[in-house]
Amino acid sequence: MPEYFNFGYDIIDQRAEQDRNKLAMIWCNQFGAERKLTFLDISQLSNRAANILLKMGLKRDDAVALMLPRIPEWWIFSIALIKLGIVQCSMPPLLTPLDIRHRMEVGKFKLVITDIDNSGKFEEIYNDCPSFQHMLLAEGSKPGWISYEEECAKMPRQSLYKVDTPEPVRTRADECALVWFTSGTSKYPKLVAHSHSYPLGHQVTAVYWQRLTSNDLHLCWTDTGWAKIAWGGYFGQWLAGACLFVCDFRHKFIPEEIPPVLEKYGVTSLCAAPTIYRMLVLCDLKKYDLSQLKKCFTAGESIHKETIDAWKEGTGQLIYEGYGQTETVCMTCQTPEMPYRPGSMGQPTPGWHIELHDEDGKPVPTGEEGRIAIRLGKETPAGLFLGYIGGDKEEVFGGGFYYSGDKARMDEEGFMWFAGRSDDIIKSSGYRISPSEVEYIIMQHSAVHEVAVVGAPDPIRGIAIKAYIVLKPDYSPTEAMAREIQRHAKSLTAPYKYPRYVEFISQMPKTYSGKIRRNVLRKHAEDGVCTWM
Repeated sequence: MPEYFNFGYDIIDQRAEQDRNKLAMIWCNQFGAERKLTFLDISQLSNRAANILLKMGLKRDDAVALMLPRIPEWWIFSIALIKLGIVQCSMPPLLTPLDIRHRMEVGKFKLVITDIDNSGKFEEIYNDCPSFQHMLLAEGSKPGWISYEEECAKMPRQSLYKVDTPEPVRTRADECALVWFTSGTSKYPKLVAHSHSYPLGHQVTAVYWQRLTSNDLHLCWTDTGWAKIAWGGYFGQWLAGACLFVCDFRHKFIPEEIPPVLEKYGVTSLCAAPTIYRMLVLCDLKKYDLSQLKKCFTAGESIHKETIDAWKEGTGQLIYEGYGQTETVCMTCQTPEMPYRPGSMGQPTPGWHIELHDEDGKPVPTGEEGRIAIRLGKETPAGLFLGYIGGDKEEVFGGGFYYSGDKARMDEEGFMWFAGRSDDIIKSSGYRISPSEVEYIIMQHSAVHEVAVVGAPDPIRGIAIKAYIVLKPDYSPTEAMAREIQRHAKSLTAPYKYPRYVEFISQMPKTYSGKIRRNVLRKHAEDGVCTWM
């Protein structure tokens, strides 16, 4: 790892200088619009964006929040912020004002960059956040907001050629570059901090696991507000010299729209959550010429063998799984060089030394479940996070190991198999959801006396949110009440967090000390006893 590193200058600008015509991105939307950007375009546009931010008074070590759909400006502004040494945080557009206010308070963000569709959410909480000073629209214009398009029109052409700081910004590889919110066992999401060396860690993600080269056109189906975009559609892929293919489809996911796009553009590599593959295999894949598609990957949760078989039947390709977190890069994966094991997390990637421990920190025997522990040694694995902002590192670091919070078992061949979360995190449709956060929202309904949230099997999402609710005495457990509670949850938090299943019970199963026995509820949910979807 170099002492100094900056992805904007050392990768993007260097690629632009080496091959000014090399495509970095092909963007399209559901209306047929299209943009093609070279590495030179990305380099120059990020320079201009950085100069606009300097003109606004932003400086090194400030914190900026991004909430943008899948438009090129998300990447352009992200690289501009890296070049300036400004800490950035991306948020998913699905968040509500309540979600955003908490994140703004924790992150102390000075500037927000968003679009018109999401601008009202920030206007609603502007006066509640003392650090919040500037609002910038990446598309269009609106009173009270700085318009990126209008600012671009004012800037001289020279603003494209370099960032106008008195001296070039040199960022240490170990200083904070970006932060992501991730769900934990606490009521609110934690803020994960990554250094400027984080992009280099994604070489194992894109080069080792995904096997990308400069000849690939790579599609990662994810929103820009999640760390998955850094995994599958940004750092490692551009390190490999691949071209990103970005589908800016903003309506509800329609699987029938995707195969024609894969065929039209000749996409060679696809990375998507198991949920996406489960929906895609319902299409008649053999209708399309997908002969260019040679590399398929998934992460976020286990994928069923039935889905793998159906995808192989429709496309001729296997799906290779990888495992990691918001806090890391790809820690384990399957590659074509390994014996194919459907449903396995694969084997540890280069630089990641993994053991499975019991609750006392001792290695467990082969075949037994244990806590995933990453041995740190003299050097921290490239891509491991710095820690939680405002959190205690001791909660996950100890004894020379980082404990991921997940459990797994390892077989005789060294393949790892996911066994669940140590902290009850629910993984649904590629999202990581804290039960405590959903429970907090549901408890604000006047009819709810007690609630416990677990994951329940779902034919499309793999796992869906299920709420077990004890009502107050004056309320009846009807279907109408269940739907009212669902609407209540949708109104206060992002839609992927609301309980798709609600079951009313007379009392919670508890231990002698009064703790809810979630294992009993999970078993109940796994048995398929679900009502009021």
